[in-house]
Amino acid sequence: MKISSYDQLNAIQLDALKEIGTIGSGNAATALSGVISKKVRISVPKVSILDFNTALNILGGPENIVAGIMVKMSGDLNGIMLYLQEMDFINVALDSVLHETISSYDQLNELSQSALVEIGNIMISTYMNALSSLAELEVSLSVPAMCINMAGGILSVPMVELGYETDKIMMLDGSFSCDGQEVSSKLLMMPDFKSLNYMLDRLGVGNIE
Repeated sequence: MKISSYDQLNAIQLDALKEIGTIGSGNAATALSGVISKKVRISVPKVSILDFNTALNILGGPENIVAGIMVKMSGDLNGIMLYLQEMDFINVALDSVLHETISSYDQLNELSQSALVEIGNIMISTYMNALSSLAELEVSLSVPAMCINMAGGILSVPMVELGYETDKIMMLDGSFSCDGQEVSSKLLMMPDFKSLNYMLDRLGVGNIE
């Protein structure tokens, strides 16, 4: 029996997704450390299947401003990945790369936005490389796009794209520690159900009976 709802994911399948998240986040921490030239530690991410309103609450409410780096997946997996950057993460990244900090998203100029897109792209690509290697998948990622908006506006994009299948969001919620400062890391992954079932099959946990 194939999955037709995120609510059908069992404990074994959630553990498999959590393991992927741990491996992917560990690789992402290594990549981020190389980019910002600082030692980075990462917590074990929590994998959650959330409805739209719960996801918004975790992000500080629908009107909380965040930056999102979004890519589309194609190939063995089809769907959307979204890496969310909140102000604390942005300032750690910009201070390390450009030696500047900001107090408002309005202060992000073309250069700083480009740096954040590149960092977001590295984080997403590193995670996907870990997943592709583990499950032997071939996945292409689109050119990343950055959006700075209220959390409600940013999350509405994947919901519009995939809302015909689900009103749930898969969130990998963890934190990075750099120079004694802990910053949040939130990666949203939303494959369509055909892709999710294929990925679970490749991981050997496709049977939900």
